[in-house]
Amino acid sequence: MAQRRVDPGEGRAALESWRAGDADARATRTAVRFTLGELAARAPGRAVEVRVPPAGAVQAVAGPRHTRGTPPNVVETDAETWLALATGRVTWEAAVSAGRIRASGARADLAHVLPLFAPG
Repeated sequence: MAQRRVDPGEGRAALESWRAGDADARATRTAVRFTLGELAARAPGRAVEVRVPPAGAVQAVAGPRHTRGTPPNVVETDAETWLALATGRVTWEAAVSAGRIRASGARADLAHVLPLFAPG
């Protein structure tokens, strides 16, 4: 199981603040880190590296493990897009079509694990 780096209570509060449109930069970073930790817990593995610079990155999804150099499966996006994906405000397909996600590798499609939280 992935080790969580953000206290769940603090993470949920930051996510709710973001949903309400009240999140400052610190709360947004906390919400991103919380949801990345949730992704790693729900889709354990090291086949895909998910990057949301500068807030954080996590390895997740079962499959061949990456150990050195540039990972073969990488997903990168900004904080707003990541949180919209995590909360179901935008679908994976819509974000990819809009060019809001950079995904490379055969396993870099996260549609099967998103959203992490019900839209709200």
